[in-house]
Parts: sequence; C-alpha cells; structure tokens
Amino acid sequence: MDVLINIDVNDLAAAEKFYGYTFGLKPSRRLGDTIVELVGGPSSIFLLQKEAGSQTSPQTAERRQFNRHWTPVHLDFVVENIEATTNRAVEAGAVQESPIQQNAWGKIALMADPFGNGFCIIQFEGQGYDAICDRCPD
Repeated sequence: MDVLINIDVNDLAAAEKFYGYTFGLKPSRRLGDTIVELVGGPSSIFLLQKEAGSQTSPQTAERRQFNRHWTPVHLDFVVENIEATTNRAVEAGAVQESPIQQNAWGKIALMADPFGNGFCIIQFEGQGYDAICDRCPD
C-alpha cells in the first residue's frame, strides 16, 4: 500500500515554495493548474489549490478556511536537525506554536503552515518511540 498526502492550500505557488524551502521537497508532476506533486520524502505530497470558503464535502456545510484551524489528522515531519528545520519553516512563513520540547523519545516543535494547517517537526533521539513503548514488536 502507498500513502498519498493531500494538502489543501489557497495559493499553490506559495505552498510549493514553502514546502520546498522548509523540507527540500521538489515538484514532480503538475496535474492541470490546480495540483502539484512534491517528492523527496517517503510519500508524495499533493498540494491542491482550493478557494477559501469552498465546500469541503457534499456531506457537510463546512467551508474551507485558511486561517489556523484544527483537524484531528495532521502531518509529522521527521528530520535530522529540528532547530534548522524549524528556523527554515518560520523563515518561509510558518508559525511556531510552541518552543521545541524535549521528550524521552526526542524533540518536537508544534507548527502551523501559512495556510492554517497544523503539523509537527520531530527529531528522534536514542531509541525514539521505543524508549516509551509498552508493547513494542520484537
């Protein structure tokens, strides 16, 4: 199984620049004028141009918004140098919502991209999540 990641944005060129600069992702394919595929990580990320206020689904009255919003699904970007990546993200327009936090498994920074999507930057240290795992696979 492959996992494809789709991120709604209201400015495709700005989103391509943000994710390219912050995480070193490169455009691979353009699917018309409203979709660009970014590669360079373990999964392709598709940036989808969507208008603010457009309906999110025929099953809901919810409308897209690009100010900071909450969703139960978000992305974690695992990096080698959290400080450098966090600094690049902020330079590119992200909001750092908390200082970098140290945990038993490594470090995490809570962020929001310029389009209101929450994400985390993670740097594993030592055993990573295995340091806190109660039932780890053998």
